[in-house]
Parts: sequence; structure tokens; C-alpha cells
Amino acid sequence: MEELFTYVLRLADNNWFLSYRLGEYVSKGPYLEEDLALTNTGVDLIGQAEILYKYASEIMEGGVSPDELAYRRSEHEYYNAQLVEAPNSDYAYIQARQIYMDLYNFYLLEKLKESKDELLSSYAKKSIKEVTYHLKRSTDWILRFGLGTEESKLKIQAALDELWKYTGELFEVDELQKTMQEKGIAPDLSQIKEKWFTRLTEILNSAELQVPAGDYFMTGGRKGYHTEHMGYMLTEIQYLNRLYPDAVW
Repeated sequence: MEELFTYVLRLADNNWFLSYRLGEYVSKGPYLEEDLALTNTGVDLIGQAEILYKYASEIMEGGVSPDELAYRRSEHEYYNAQLVEAPNSDYAYIQARQIYMDLYNFYLLEKLKESKDELLSSYAKKSIKEVTYHLKRSTDWILRFGLGTEESKLKIQAALDELWKYTGELFEVDELQKTMQEKGIAPDLSQIKEKWFTRLTEILNSAELQVPAGDYFMTGGRKGYHTEHMGYMLTEIQYLNRLYPDAVW
């Protein structure tokens, strides 16, 4: 029960904090249509996180509410990958972070549809439709950056290189992940990694960009260890809920 609860939180937290980062960029997109598209991506991710937080609450038999899971945990009680904490340095960073996460989410959900957990399987079948759209958008942007001007090419390559060190954590297999895989609840991350890397390479080659080099990767997010950016995010995310803890929306 507790293992499933933690696994579901890992999935939810990734979506929750990525949606927050995208929400920070509302009204700042390069043009109106793209601003709306980026906002809609964030809204999709909030919806996905909500489904998972509700499920996590049910696993604990209502002992903690979905809102409490989203807003009232301490920093070390969140289990998201550190990649989704990366700030919106510029639009190239947003799309570099997005292509890494969209590819991961797409192949994760593709396999999660086969989960023996009925709700997770249903969640994956619903959400992959949204993530397919997210991936198409981020792929298009990588191509536009890579095949655009000399400056756009330099910016997207720099962003891909800088964020590369966070990608290894997405495919880490710890005891919890191993247990979930053995039970048929979680997909095999090694298979997802292979598909992720193959497709990423194809996209970057088409954009005349280089797959980042280096085998040093950040770790710790799934154990509750985060970057220096996490505290600032939580200060904003949790402010209103902590100020009015009994408020009903």
C-alpha cells in the first residue's frame, strides 16, 4: 500500500511542478497562439496531477486529501525528478526541458497502459492523448530552433547541454521502482530509456543538433533531495493554502 502510494506521488509530482513552471510563463510566450498552447500544456499536466493525487488519497483511505498532497508537504516529501525544477531561463530552456519530459512521459504512458493497476492503466490511456500533442509541439520547437538562425541554434544547444545532467534520474531503478516493475504496476524503465534516447537522437539529428555528451547525472529527487530552486517554488505554491488552510474552493 505504502509503496504504491509513493510511486503514484512520483508520477503526480513530476506533472505538478512541470505545470507550475509552464504556468510561470503565461502571457510571456513569443506570440499569442504559442502562449495559449503552452498554457494549455500546463493545464493538461495539472489535470493529470489531480487524477494521481486523488488516487494517492484513496490509497491512504482518505487519511490525507489531494489538496494536502499537492500543497502541504515539506520539501523532502516531494518525489519529483529534479529536471522539472529547472527554471525558465529563456524559451530555449523551456523547450529543451519540455522535449526531455514529453518524450519521457510519452513512452512512460505508452507502457503504463499495460499496468496491472486498473486506475493507472486508465490514467495512461487518457493522458497519452494529451502528451502526444505536447510531444508534437516540443518536437516542432526543437526543429525551429535548430534549423533557424545561428543564434537560435546556439541557444537550444546550450539549453539541451545544460539540462542533460538531469535526464539520467528519469530512468533510475531503485528498490521501489524494482518492486513496482516486478508486480506489473510500473513499466520497465530500461525499455523506456532505450526508446527515449533513440527518438531524441532522431529529433536532434533532424534539427542538426548534437546529442549532449557526458555521463554525470544529478540524482536524489525520488528520495526527496532537490535543487536550490525547489524552496522558492514551494514558497509561492504553498503560500495561499497555508495562509487559509481551511478555505474551501
